[in-house]
Amino acid sequence: MNGVRGTGRRAPVVRLGPRSVAALLLVSAVGVVGFGWPLLASPDSGLAHSADAPWLFALLLPLLLAVLLATVADGGLDAKVIAMLGVLAAAAAALRPLGAGTAGMQPMFFLLVLSGRVLGPGFGFVLGGVSLFASALITGGVGPWLPFQMLAMGWVTMGAGLLPGAHALRGRAELALLAGYGVVSSLGYGLVINLQGWPYLAGMSTGVSFVPGDPLAENLGRYLAYVATTSLGWDVPRALLTALLVLLCGGTVLRALRRATRRAAFDAEARFEPARTPAHAPEAGESTTG
Repeated sequence: MNGVRGTGRRAPVVRLGPRSVAALLLVSAVGVVGFGWPLLASPDSGLAHSADAPWLFALLLPLLLAVLLATVADGGLDAKVIAMLGVLAAAAAALRPLGAGTAGMQPMFFLLVLSGRVLGPGFGFVLGGVSLFASALITGGVGPWLPFQMLAMGWVTMGAGLLPGAHALRGRAELALLAGYGVVSSLGYGLVINLQGWPYLAGMSTGVSFVPGDPLAENLGRYLAYVATTSLGWDVPRALLTALLVLLCGGTVLRALRRATRRAAFDAEARFEPARTPAHAPEAGESTTG
């Protein structure tokens, strides 16, 4: 083997192949149904009983693991991808406890948004899910809500990889785009996550409680009131912190991630060539002149 040459074409570390796209669509569809079933359940439906909700949530975990495995399989998992995934997931998991109990501030969102931007949507979805799982083990946050948190964070990180201008947009314009996305995704994460706990945590005796069988508009209005009164005070600080960290530290982190990706050559296509035959060397006593 004489050398290894790369194509020079940049691609996501874990690309979205046919199997991973199909698995991602399936788990996202199940997740949407799982998140939104309270708004559509009828009074006589088994899903309308709050005690049944945790069982529905638990069904999502095997599907989420399936999409992670399919994404990795289509992307050609190797030691370099495992190393990058492990380092970033560990860093994000270590950042999560720093904001625990402090008005909802979670600095891990900042790192995951930037990682998804640089490393692409396929890697981003895997990283978001793995990071939430690892951080739950560290903080003791394992419960029926965990699969939904993993799915929602996977969407957040994948969305960063789908933002426009991945190859051309740089500098302040890119940081402004990522800061805006950090605000929107942080608020959206809180809005979605609250759906998994609203039916059985809010109770049935308040003005913001879920009422099985009520019209969609009325239940939706109660849900928005529930979010505003219970979690908006946590979601807004998280969104502001994410945007601030992106603006202050985003340039340095983006350059570091891009430099690490180039050096690791994740997307390089290896080509093996036979060793060249060395030029004929003159034997002892053989004249080198004409």
